[in-house]
Amino acid sequence: MSLLRLPLSATPSELHPFFESFGKLHTRKLWHQLTLKLYEFFDHPLSRPFRVNVFEQFVRDFESKLNQLKLVEMGTKVSKEIDNPQSQLLFLNSILSRIDAETSQEAYVLLLANIAYAKLVYGDLEGTKTDMDTAWKTLDRLEGVDTAVNASYYKVAADYYKAKAEYAPYYKHSLLYLACVDVATDLTSEERLLRAHDLGISAFLGDTIYNFGELLMHPILDALDNTQYDWIKKLLFTFNEGNIGKFEALAPLFPQEPILEENYPFLRQKICLMALIESVFKRNANDRTMSFQTIAEETRLPVDEVEHLIMKALSLKLIRGSLDQVDQKARITWVQPRVLSRAQIGELATRLGAWIDKLGSVEQRMAPHVSAAA
Repeated sequence: MSLLRLPLSATPSELHPFFESFGKLHTRKLWHQLTLKLYEFFDHPLSRPFRVNVFEQFVRDFESKLNQLKLVEMGTKVSKEIDNPQSQLLFLNSILSRIDAETSQEAYVLLLANIAYAKLVYGDLEGTKTDMDTAWKTLDRLEGVDTAVNASYYKVAADYYKAKAEYAPYYKHSLLYLACVDVATDLTSEERLLRAHDLGISAFLGDTIYNFGELLMHPILDALDNTQYDWIKKLLFTFNEGNIGKFEALAPLFPQEPILEENYPFLRQKICLMALIESVFKRNANDRTMSFQTIAEETRLPVDEVEHLIMKALSLKLIRGSLDQVDQKARITWVQPRVLSRAQIGELATRLGAWIDKLGSVEQRMAPHVSAAA
């Protein structure tokens, strides 16, 4: 093929076998094998200066013969070699115009997510959100979606909400993104550290996040170990335990993260709510009527602030129950379901064991009466 012979003299000798294979496979119309060989080529570090030309001048001629999802994966990889923002978006949108959104839905979503990410990098938040919403309308209808497609969508969604400083949506979408990738191999050490740091900050500042169990059990947090952010991991465990003493011990480190220092009153209220939840959780179901004085001691609040704290917990649907303002008591009937840490699971197992023992003793007392009645 003349197209492939043209750049041969200008390319490193290590790439020559690829061009020879391209010609043979194209002539024989072995599209699957050609796709695999193209993947190898685009992954080769020496191919970087030639990727755009090979895609535009060669792949484009027979792209309709290829698996469209694989085509988009190659196209998005190639687009990263285009430095000019407008040229990169033009390249990606050109591919999008040739993808059938109905017959190649996964490819369509993957490409839209990458276009949205390019717009996000270049500061077009409005354009990013528009493409995200369009992609989600299709993605939400699909079943058995390729993990790469889900990962691309959740990554751009998470980073969009980070740019908007919307902590709870960032936390949700970032964890969904991590569920679609292999943290150890798909992310660099720098990416792991940044993601773990940002998840920690969003967990603290998210106004609807009161259970950190899912994050605490995720291997992404290991990236914080032995770094300047290792105290953030300790603080996450502190919040999940509702441990106000440890919170106060770590508070002097907040100036290292100005956004935490700026939001100290919110964080203080949050740790008090977490302490309340943990206190209720540790109690037996028949021992959940608590005096304001007990709650004040558990949360280190003045007694006259306890009623407001309980009302806040009720409004956030962290608990259900009722208040007796005359007797200054709270009767808690329900605690929000939570993802438990290993320590909390251990406590639950202990309580379950005690319940089983109690049931056994009741059975022993009842056994003689049952035998006599028989």
